[in-house]
Amino acid sequence: MSKKTKSFRRSLRRVAKGKQRSTSELRSASAQKTKTPRYVYYFGEGHADGAGNMKPLLGGKGANLAEMTRIGLPVPPGFTITTEVCTYFYEHKRTYPPQLEAEVTAALAKVEKSIGKKLGNKERPLLVSVRSGARDSMPGMMDTILNLGMNDEVVEIVARKTRNDRFAWDSYRRFLQMYGDVVMGVQKQPGEDHEP
Repeated sequence: MSKKTKSFRRSLRRVAKGKQRSTSELRSASAQKTKTPRYVYYFGEGHADGAGNMKPLLGGKGANLAEMTRIGLPVPPGFTITTEVCTYFYEHKRTYPPQLEAEVTAALAKVEKSIGKKLGNKERPLLVSVRSGARDSMPGMMDTILNLGMNDEVVEIVARKTRNDRFAWDSYRRFLQMYGDVVMGVQKQPGEDHEP
């Protein structure tokens, strides 16, 4: 039996016996280590900073990705920015926590190292998805941006590496449409086929 299989079975037994740590215990352990609030939780390569019972903090998607990673399911590496960032943003005149940028940079570096690609790199470009989430489920209400990292140079690299110009340029088009809609607020005009 492989190490991964054994780890997966141990995790399942721990979950079945109710030996998972509670959200408050996980948050408390995190706060004791950092002394300041933590806003970014990494998951990947069989390790997750969060857990499935942390939905109020990580949102449904974030908590589920963390839990799947913890129990040994194959999950691509990534990170979750906590719901507390939204709370902070509105409580502090639409500003972000001062440590957020450093935490995101550190988590992104872990993702890049794990995958062997780098955001903005011309030889081995990393493309990521940005998915919004919330404390409560809101189907159809949350936005997504796919192919973040795509640009005029990267699209040429993707076309060359995949030998599929249509795929590369369609991926770039989808990114531009999603970014324009979600980030820049570009609205669909009557008669336009704007759906990615």
